[in-house]
Amino acid sequence: MEFFIQTKMSVLENAENFVKQQLKSAEGGHDWFHIERVYKNAILIAKEESCNIEVVQLAALLHDIADSKFHNGDETIGPKIARDFLTKENVAEETIHHVVNIIENISFKGGNFKKDFHSKELEIVQDADRLDAIGAIGIARTFNYGGFKNRAIYHPEILPNLSMSKEEYKKSTAPTINHFYEKLLLLKDKMNTQTGKKLAQKRHDFMELYLEQFYGEWNGII
Repeated sequence: MEFFIQTKMSVLENAENFVKQQLKSAEGGHDWFHIERVYKNAILIAKEESCNIEVVQLAALLHDIADSKFHNGDETIGPKIARDFLTKENVAEETIHHVVNIIENISFKGGNFKKDFHSKELEIVQDADRLDAIGAIGIARTFNYGGFKNRAIYHPEILPNLSMSKEEYKKSTAPTINHFYEKLLLLKDKMNTQTGKKLAQKRHDFMELYLEQFYGEWNGII
């Protein structure tokens, strides 16, 4: 990966190989290419921010090493796998602690929960991850996951629920179009960094155009 910078190359190379191996059979929206895109987004944002680039790089690579939605909702597996890997790589404990905290706090989780950890590095990696959830890629990932879970594309009588708790959000089986309103369209206003906000606006606008076209085709007027 030619865009590795400023961190011991061996650790990043090992992290890349480790993640590729762990996610070789992953669902298409949460596979290695998702990680690669988030990494690129994170580096792009980090260039405009004062941050610990090593933490940003490692957190971006390891943030979805074991997404809880593919592990019966268990949110402890990913942080544990990341910690074990970084410990074996002899990464400093301070860095490990920071990376694990980012992994534990990066997810949307319905948007209705209180974060207990804050850092500029978390803001950067979170923005990078959220950028991959919106726009053209976000639309593709959303429908891929909906198909993976055998969910309806759209049902006019099942309305989006904007007040779900974290647990309700995790257990939701609503049609895929609802996810636009329950998460994707909310992300633009939840971006942390100026670069993230700028990039999110364009992707947000694209999703709104897509939905306009979708409803037109659904209702037979386009």
